Amino acid sequence: MKPFPISISDPVKYPGPPPAQADAVVIGGGIIGVMTGWEIAKQGLKVVVLEKGRIAAEQSSRNWGWVRVQGRDAAEIPIMQESATMWREMNDSIGADIGLRQGGVSFLAKTKDDLDRYASWIPDAEANGVDTRVVSKENLTDVLPGAHGDWAGALWTPNDLRAEPWTAVPAIARAAAADGVTFVENCAARLLDLEGGRVTGVVTESGLIKTKSVVVAGGAWSALFLRNHGISIPQLSVRATVAATAPVDNVHNGAAVDHHLAFRRRLDGGYTLAPAGFHELFVGPDAFRALIKFAPQLVKDPLGTRLKPFAPKGFPDAWGTARRWSANDISPFEKMRVLDPKPNAAKVRFMERTFQETYPALDNIKIETAWAGMIDATPDIVPIVDTVETIPGLTISTGMCGHGFGIGPAFGRITAQLATGKTPTHDISRFRLSRFSDGSKLVLGPNL
Repeated sequence: MKPFPISISDPVKYPGPPPAQADAVVIGGGIIGVMTGWEIAKQGLKVVVLEKGRIAAEQSSRNWGWVRVQGRDAAEIPIMQESATMWREMNDSIGADIGLRQGGVSFLAKTKDDLDRYASWIPDAEANGVDTRVVSKENLTDVLPGAHGDWAGALWTPNDLRAEPWTAVPAIARAAAADGVTFVENCAARLLDLEGGRVTGVVTESGLIKTKSVVVAGGAWSALFLRNHGISIPQLSVRATVAATAPVDNVHNGAAVDHHLAFRRRLDGGYTLAPAGFHELFVGPDAFRALIKFAPQLVKDPLGTRLKPFAPKGFPDAWGTARRWSANDISPFEKMRVLDPKPNAAKVRFMERTFQETYPALDNIKIETAWAGMIDATPDIVPIVDTVETIPGLTISTGMCGHGFGIGPAFGRITAQLATGKTPTHDISRFRLSRFSDGSKLVLGPNL
C-alpha cells in the first residue's frame, strides 16, 4: 500500500472520452461522486462521473480515514449508521482489502468541562442505539493502554470503524465501473447546458453530454462552479495537514484525538497523524463574502482557524482565480487538475514529537510522508445536500466539513435518490440549501 494520497502523476485509469448522452452526470470523482454514480447505476440508469484530475485525488484520499458515528450532528447519525453498514457490505463484496477495521473512536478530554461537553452528545447516541460511553480518567488505560497524557477522561464508541482512504475510494470506483458507471478522468465540467432554465446537459472540455440530471459533488471546487451559474453557497475551504508514520508497534488499534493530536492505526502498520483543532484558511473573495455567516463558528472556536492572506495560484478562492468563464474558455478546473496544497512543516514536526510523548515506549517513530488537503466547510458544520429550485435538474452534494469519507456511501445513496426524482430515505431538511437564505437561524453542529 502506497502511504500517500493519489496525485496527478498517477496513471489515468478512465481516459474516456465521455459519451454524448447520459441519464445523469455527476461532477466530481471523490467518494460522494463515486457513490452517487454507483447508486444511480444500480437503478439501471446510464450515469457518467466526470473528474477533472484523478479519482479520489483530493480530500477523499487525504483525510484521516475515520469512519465514525461518534460526535456526529443529530441529523447525520442515522445516515452515518447506514453508511457504516454500507462500508461493511462493500468490504465483503468489492474484492479488495480497503482497510476496514473496527477499532473504536476515542475523544480524549483535556478538562472536566470538555468531558461534560462530550457527554452531552450521549442522548443523541442513545436515541439512535449507538454504543457510546464516558470513560473516567481512572479507566482510560482500558481504552488506551500505554498512552501518556493528563486527560480528564474520554468519550468512547467501540463500534466505530477506520479505513484506508487512498485504497478505498479507487477500489469502490472499480466496483462501480463494473456495475456500469462510466468514469472519465482528466475531463473537467465547464458549464451546465441550460434551456428554459432547466438542465439539458453538461459542457465538458471534451464536448457536450446531454442529460436532464446533474449532480455537483466537487468538494472544494463546488462553490466556484455554482457561482458561475448564479448560485451562491457559503462554502470555504481550509487546509488540513496530515502525516503518516513508518510502521511501528501496535499501541492502539483504533482512532483517538485530544486537544493536540489525532491518530489512527493504518493497515500498513503505521499511524496517520493530524493536528487536532487546527486548520488554515486562505483568505480570498469568497472568504470575505461569507465572513458574516461564518462568524458564529469563528467566535465559538477563535483559535482553531489560522488565516493566510493569499491562496496559492489556481486555488478555488485565490485572488487570481476566474469567477466567470464561457463554454469555450479554459476553466479554472483545467488549470489545476488536482488541488495539492503543501503541508504545514512545523505541524508535521509537532505531530511527530507529540505522538512520541503520547507513546514514549515507541522509540522508532519516524514520519514517512506528509501531505495536506482542502476541506470544504459550511458555516454550521453540516453539508449541503439538496436539489436547486431555480435550476430544475440540478442537485448539490457538498460541504462535508471533513466528515465526507465516513458518511460518503450513505450520502451518495441519498444524492442519487434526489438526482433521480425519488424521495430520500432519510430526513435531510437539516441539509437544505435554503437555510442560508430563508432567514433561518443557523445551528452549529457539535464539531466534536
